[in-house]
Amino acid sequence: MKISDVLRNKGTDVFTVSPDSTVTELLAALDEHGIGAVVVTSGDGVVVGIVSERDVVRRLHRDGVGVLEGPVSAIMTRQVQTCEEDDQVADLAARMTERRIRHVPVLRDGKLQAVVSIGDIVKHRIDALAAERDHLEAYIQQ
Repeated sequence: MKISDVLRNKGTDVFTVSPDSTVTELLAALDEHGIGAVVVTSGDGVVVGIVSERDVVRRLHRDGVGVLEGPVSAIMTRQVQTCEEDDQVADLAARMTERRIRHVPVLRDGKLQAVVSIGDIVKHRIDALAAERDHLEAYIQQ
């Protein structure tokens, strides 16, 4: 199974922020969209970072509330793990687990197409196992 299979069910809607957005604006976007991480893109749509709720909480703890008025670029992860639509789901799941990553941007020709979460990967796998079980049950009943 490929990442494109996950995206077929999940969709490709993605919300981004610019590096100069404030952390307060970021938090509003996370709340508004009900998401746990946001990809940070430059003006030309290139991924320059990713920032999660966890990043915000850790920086708040370390540096205090002043972080909220600062730019997202100050707290984002700059070395972003990405994947492509043709990547295998199992390979990405292993990489996400090994590196303890919850969100991975999906790129096509270097441009952001979607974001997959570990939850999306798990849901896809559960759905695939359920379909396989249903197939086997139908086969046995014949």
